[in-house]
Amino acid sequence: MSRKIPDATDAASRPRLDKWLWAARFFKTRGLAHEAIEGGRVRLDGERVKPSREVRVGDVLTLQINSLEWVVSVLKLSERRGPASEARELYAESEASQAARQQAIEQRRLASEPGSSIRGRPSKKDLRLIHRFTDAN
Repeated sequence: MSRKIPDATDAASRPRLDKWLWAARFFKTRGLAHEAIEGGRVRLDGERVKPSREVRVGDVLTLQINSLEWVVSVLKLSERRGPASEARELYAESEASQAARQQAIEQRRLASEPGSSIRGRPSKKDLRLIHRFTDAN
């Protein structure tokens, strides 16, 4: 039987998922991309995959980065991490994903931080109240 031996061009045309995510600048290092895939925060066509999975043009990836979710389709393949302008050409984000992400960013921007009303050190009165509360076992 004859087996097809993969060419070097074949291997270069289909990069690993972790390398592609790194090249597309979703993660700073390939190790972080690897951890995200292993942790289930990256899904390919809705299913969990391994970092070594080969990416193909047309694949739909769902990425959970921090509190934001990206739904992108693969347009080009690359194993090389180039400038950000080249990285943006590797994928296309769906409009629904873009709108949801922008809304989440806006909500986070408008929300007040916990403890933002606390200013400086506690006063003498505040300290007495704190001691009364903690020492009253």
